[in-house]
Amino acid sequence: MTFIWLGDAPDLDPALVGGKARSINRMRALGMPVPPAFVLSTAFCAEVSANNGRLTDRIMQHMSDGIDRLQAETGRRLGCDTAPLLVSVRSGGAQSMPGMMDTVLNLGMNTDVERRVAEYSGSPDFAADTHRRFVEQFSRVVGTEATGVPWDDLILAAEAVFASWNSPRARSYRAHHDISHEGGTAVTVQAMVFGNYDENSGTGVLFSRNPLTGDPAPYGEWLPGGQGEDVVSGRFDALHLEELEKLLPEVHAQLMAASEALERHGRDAQDIEFTVENGRLWLLQTRAAKRSPQAAVRIAVTLAQEGIITRQEAVALATDAQIAAATAPHVDPVARRDATLVASGLPACPGVASGRVVSDCEAAEKLSDEGIPVILARPTTDPDDVAGMVVSEAIITEIGGATSHAAVVSRELGTPCIVGCGQGVLDSLIGKTVTVDGTNGEIFEGILPLADVHGKEHDAVVQLRDWATETPVAVAR
Repeated sequence: MTFIWLGDAPDLDPALVGGKARSINRMRALGMPVPPAFVLSTAFCAEVSANNGRLTDRIMQHMSDGIDRLQAETGRRLGCDTAPLLVSVRSGGAQSMPGMMDTVLNLGMNTDVERRVAEYSGSPDFAADTHRRFVEQFSRVVGTEATGVPWDDLILAAEAVFASWNSPRARSYRAHHDISHEGGTAVTVQAMVFGNYDENSGTGVLFSRNPLTGDPAPYGEWLPGGQGEDVVSGRFDALHLEELEKLLPEVHAQLMAASEALERHGRDAQDIEFTVENGRLWLLQTRAAKRSPQAAVRIAVTLAQEGIITRQEAVALATDAQIAAATAPHVDPVARRDATLVASGLPACPGVASGRVVSDCEAAEKLSDEGIPVILARPTTDPDDVAGMVVSEAIITEIGGATSHAAVVSRELGTPCIVGCGQGVLDSLIGKTVTVDGTNGEIFEGILPLADVHGKEHDAVVQLRDWATETPVAVAR
């Protein structure tokens, strides 16, 4: 097994290259605007682990061969201070595990490269910001300072990414979702594009359909001047995607066209990560979108109605657990009228839950073990919070948008979630019992009674149950 150049084949086995590399390969094979990349397969993960976490000589040779082709493709060279190549080093397992494993961006940066980037970009601020981001992320992920020698930094970053497969947060996530610990992560090395380049640059996340409600209109967020995980981290308040349409209408139109094409090709609602560099669109990843239970039943029905999947595939697309959660009771409207509203924010995952508010994951786990329902309240969440998130009845955050880490993970868990309640707003709730209405983005004092739901998700469930009794009908491919 050697390195695999992405885009050379129509499709690749995700067990071999991971979901991220598979999506890059698919998009490049379709002729979409994706930066060039290669991948070291999941098969190398066990080899690195058996070698005390270090890359073997064989793997380093494959890495070198991949870099050679990347340099030929881009016309830039790693460590060169005249035409420098900067790369990302990304993880990717066979099954999507959002935020659970590690990534290093802007690798190849050092003092000489920063000087050259400032010269050719005409922006010392951009060069300095890119260097700062690299130094901070490398130190956080790898656990040591960057060496300043790009090839050495690349080896250390790849070792750290392979090692992240067995990080406590990754193992906790797999255990909760009943994902095997066998296999491993691949390492994808890709040429960088820069959302922090200038005023016509940024980063964003687009869902081909609304992952909260299941509405068919595309839904997403856009962060001008952002890079990498800035949007999904929840540390920044991103803008609605309409702001991208106002700033760069042609880029927005190209993104919408790509979204529709990728949804039809993937035959499911898509979660698309993208970057705009100097007014040019680049797609970085696409995958089946994590969705709330309410969205799951509605998306399954509309995909079938639009002829993208069969009715029988729609029935299989929504799980029994999602159907049960989608038709679970909502807050009683009479009780809502008289209730005390203590905080509000952006709905990130529908549903209702009551419990005691706690501010840290250790407290959430302890109280949950004692049988006490808990609501996890955090400034924002990151992958280290997953252990607390999975035992909580609801999740609320002070900052972050509807594509932040808290939002994405809560939808996968089917846990009611509200984000962006405001900095410092949740402090006064710690220790109190509240009711979280993730459908409307509201938090009420005390425990509110519930009432049965009759809405679009209920109608979708009825449709799915009707289809479950039908004779299979083919769909055009």
